[in-house]
Amino acid sequence: MLRAFSLSFLLLAAQAGGVVAQGTNVALGGAQPDPDAPVEITSETLNVDRNAGTALFEGDVLVVQGQLRLTSDEVFVSYVEDTETGKTAVEEIIATGNVVMVNGAEAAEGEKAVYSPITNSVVMTGEVLLTQGPSTIAGDTLVVNLATGEGVMEGRVRTVFQSGNSE
Repeated sequence: MLRAFSLSFLLLAAQAGGVVAQGTNVALGGAQPDPDAPVEITSETLNVDRNAGTALFEGDVLVVQGQLRLTSDEVFVSYVEDTETGKTAVEEIIATGNVVMVNGAEAAEGEKAVYSPITNSVVMTGEVLLTQGPSTIAGDTLVVNLATGEGVMEGRVRTVFQSGNSE
């Protein structure tokens, strides 16, 4: 779901330190996500409403698409079925409760995440913490366009840069 997080402004930081701002643009890099890769979901329970085109996964939920992994307490999926081909396409995945998204060594956590494979975007809310190695960015909302690698952290943003040298 989320690409590896590469913070371009991290290159501007010469030493470890903290930055507080109202909104922070972040450049995200790394492996390109594959929106056409199958979405695999495991959970303790599953309730499907085929007429509504929805599925509710509850209990220790794990969503995997390519290299992207998402875990949460509950995941609500809306999907559409192509009547001509019989194929099903996921429109939106809404994860709530202890949400963690991981791609390699990078991770983001919050209380809610809305992922749209069709638009290749993620909106995470609720005390969001984004980490890349030893550096972190925290805020209220993280909006990521996975196709372009651009994102914005909003809401009393706090950034902590850790230098590469710990000597």
